[in-house]
Amino acid sequence: MAAAAAAGSGTPREEEGPAGEAAASQPQAPTSVPGARLSRLPLARVKALVKADPDVTLAGQEAIFILARAAELFVETIAKDAYCCAQQGKRKTLQRRDLDNAIEAVDEFAFLED
Repeated sequence: MAAAAAAGSGTPREEEGPAGEAAASQPQAPTSVPGARLSRLPLARVKALVKADPDVTLAGQEAIFILARAAELFVETIAKDAYCCAQQGKRKTLQRRDLDNAIEAVDEFAFLED
């Protein structure tokens, strides 16, 4: 009866897979949006860009995913900052000067100067 109470308690149980690993440790897609992708950038394109670097010999699929996600976050951050600059000029359309202003205003973007 204790097993039935534990099974019906609503707490997720970890079931072991064939290699003895817990199934809950596997990355899963968010369940809030059906059909949602974990990455918006095409991973094949990111992989091609990584392979184009002569210093890179091997890149695992997880590394490619992390690089794609980091690129997405970077583009999102700089776009938001540039949009704030556009709003200060009472515009909704981003222009090159908005990106330049965002780069100058945020210390983390200093590597993009010049």
